[in-house]
Amino acid sequence: MSAFDDAGSAKTALVLAGGGSFGAIQVGMMHSLAAHGISADMVVGSSVGALNGAYYAGDPTLKGVLQLETIWRGLQRQDVFPVTWRTLLGFLWRRDFLIPHDGIAKLIDDHLPYRNLQDAKLPVHIVATDMLSGDSVVLSEGPATQAIVASTAIPGAFAPVPYKDFYLVDGAISSNTPIKIAVAKGARRLIILPTGHACAAHAPPVGAVANALQALTLLIARQLVSELEELGPDIEHFVVPPLCPLVGSPYDFSRTAEHIERAIQSTDAWLARGGLQRSGIPDELRPHSH
Repeated sequence: MSAFDDAGSAKTALVLAGGGSFGAIQVGMMHSLAAHGISADMVVGSSVGALNGAYYAGDPTLKGVLQLETIWRGLQRQDVFPVTWRTLLGFLWRRDFLIPHDGIAKLIDDHLPYRNLQDAKLPVHIVATDMLSGDSVVLSEGPATQAIVASTAIPGAFAPVPYKDFYLVDGAISSNTPIKIAVAKGARRLIILPTGHACAAHAPPVGAVANALQALTLLIARQLVSELEELGPDIEHFVVPPLCPLVGSPYDFSRTAEHIERAIQSTDAWLARGGLQRSGIPDELRPHSH
């Protein structure tokens, strides 16, 4: 058991959701928060939010976020999802997964300033999913690379990660926005960083992929609202507004700079409007009437 499991040891949690390349939006949000002197006592992250959160926990300052920005701005899809004809043939003929973990593991090993989760400057809790039961598994100590690789292991694309008696896959499956886990770890004030949602659209999306993404982001938004509504009155919660409209796809890294800049601007504006003075569910996440 981690020393950070004591409910009195941490009050404010930064809660980071999953979302693939839309994780760049969280980097812009963290930039704005750090520039305004806003920090947290612990970090809870799922999927790409685990990657961003683990890095933030290693250097929870504007300087640290700027270094994370530099890493993100240099990322290409092949760094994370290196799909080639060789991997496709291997998937069809021999393996039960499509992409090796090497790209993400190298990204972590090259840039994360610590090796074990318990050595981060802030308590950090990485959320993965037990492939057999579908339950969330929270990693708070041990090898950081293994934990983050597990939390980002999309089933079918990446192989499950063996850990103790579990086979771990993407944390977004069991808890895309790990709010309840943050509360269980002792947080009483949540600053939630989503990666996006299907904001009010004037026309239906065009194409199969666009429709699937619209449905997925709607589902994630509804789950987030449902979890927030279940929180007790003693838990303050603030959702940093996601971008609207959300452009691109979770596998498109060509818009990283645009996502970061837009998120900085929108978070700055939210803070200026007193966003951290009003706990509750933002109107942007609620279903819109027609």
